[in-house]
Amino acid sequence: MESFDDIYLDLSKQPGKCRLAESGLGWKPSGGNTFTLDKADMISGQWSRAARGYELKVIARNAGVVQLDGFRQDDFDTIQKCFKVWYGVEMAQREHALQGWNWGKSEMGRNEFAFSVRNKPAFEIPYTEISNTNLAGKNEVAVEFSLPADGEETGTNGHLGGARSKGRKMGGAVDQLTEMRFYIPGTETRKSKKKDDAGSGSDGDEPAAADQEQNAATVFYETLMDKAEIGEVAGDTFATFLDILHLTPRGRFDCDLYEKSFRLRGKTYDYKVPYDHAKRFFLLPKPDDMHTLLCIGLDPPLRQGQTRYPFIVMQFKREEEVNIELNMTDSDLQEKYNGKLQPRYEAPLFQVIAKIFHGLTGKKIFQPSPLFISHHGQSGVKCSIKANEGHLYCLDRAFLFVPKPATYISFENVAMVVMSRVGGAVSASRTFDIAVSLKSGGGDHNFSNINREEQQPLEDLFKAKNIPFRNEMDLDSGMLAAGMLDNPDLASSDEEIVQNAERGSADEDDESVDEDFQGGDESDVAEEFDSDAGSSGGDSDAEMEDASDGEGKDTAAMIERPKKKAKVSK
Repeated sequence: MESFDDIYLDLSKQPGKCRLAESGLGWKPSGGNTFTLDKADMISGQWSRAARGYELKVIARNAGVVQLDGFRQDDFDTIQKCFKVWYGVEMAQREHALQGWNWGKSEMGRNEFAFSVRNKPAFEIPYTEISNTNLAGKNEVAVEFSLPADGEETGTNGHLGGARSKGRKMGGAVDQLTEMRFYIPGTETRKSKKKDDAGSGSDGDEPAAADQEQNAATVFYETLMDKAEIGEVAGDTFATFLDILHLTPRGRFDCDLYEKSFRLRGKTYDYKVPYDHAKRFFLLPKPDDMHTLLCIGLDPPLRQGQTRYPFIVMQFKREEEVNIELNMTDSDLQEKYNGKLQPRYEAPLFQVIAKIFHGLTGKKIFQPSPLFISHHGQSGVKCSIKANEGHLYCLDRAFLFVPKPATYISFENVAMVVMSRVGGAVSASRTFDIAVSLKSGGGDHNFSNINREEQQPLEDLFKAKNIPFRNEMDLDSGMLAAGMLDNPDLASSDEEIVQNAERGSADEDDESVDEDFQGGDESDVAEEFDSDAGSSGGDSDAEMEDASDGEGKDTAAMIERPKKKAKVSK
């Protein structure tokens, strides 16, 4: 038996003692459990320079990649001899590439992906640390890494001295690597597998199918998907729905439902979402009477590069029906799901998917509150967040704005709702805005361009839910009226407008006698385009004063006369 002190297992926080015996390998921290690896499980070993000295990496059949760091350079001969004599495994000594180049060659091993520069490994990534991969472009592949479910989870095993568990090796670090992208140009020839013709009655002399030339990035993507088993989920597919329109993230995806997760398969991106990440489900009728939205709240959200999607928003046609049979046995339906799922569904598509999600996750499907009905008899109100148009739904306990940016506001966090009129005179009279202030300085959410007809239904909902609100539109109108009363000029002009509005068009048909007008023959009156027009009004200054006094009435008569003629001509 060989023993080594101050050795770290899988990036553990605490060191332990590593022992090599004829039966296998063992590691134990002070006050923790013992990690063992049987010699029959070992495939190969690698020796290289690492962070805390020298690292022994063991590739195992079941355990995957086992990292032991902290050895001294003098320990190599002893460890190599033990592996060769006791385990029958060759120990390879490898040097890492230190040039710092970002181009090289990719190698897909049994348990990890390696990036090599001049036949020296620059870095290795175990397949267990890869959560997803997507074709980000024609020649670009994005690789996403596993992250903790929440900020408190570190992915460490306290019984093993804080060793990182598989798929969580980045969880304990302060800075976490979330994504890496590879640019892979050119094409690659993939050899086609020869078909098995043993049962077809052929002689087997037919040549193999021609080699296929494919995009190198596509080959890399498909190989990594296969090696990391990203596309494979434990168990069979219970149901598959094809070509579902998604508003967030935008595009059409095929939806595969499994026992513990569901998968969205698109032309460019694939997403695998565990049911534990789906926190809420919402079924919302769209106000156009044609579509229904199914919203899924996620925590942690989906990631697409730097973009995060806390909600998945699917859109269905209400009249689209589906007939589907679940790929499940009757015993599973009764034992695992207590009769929440039916073996066969024949109903509108949005109802079928909602019921299956409810049966698989056991979570409630939320719908809009019956206390709110808009002016047009709908459950949602059309509005905007900045330049993004959408619909605001009032649920039993929260506001929900969809589709983009999807915003969920719980009634418990609302401090005040302010209804105000913002914008020009024309738009302000037809629409209004809502500002929802959150408690404890959580900021504001502004919803603009709401139809003025929705003011009363919203106020009734606020009163029913005991949500504090303030209507600044009525306050502005009252202040304007008070200002007019204080200013006699504004008040008199307003009274004149009201009186004229009450009279309407009756004055247009009434003939009144102008007392200031001195009657005479029509031929005595000079028009402005006649040559005698200048002498007709220049006899005295008194006539000019009389003309200025009657200017308003004469102008009004000139404006109304064409209307009267047009009315008679009709």
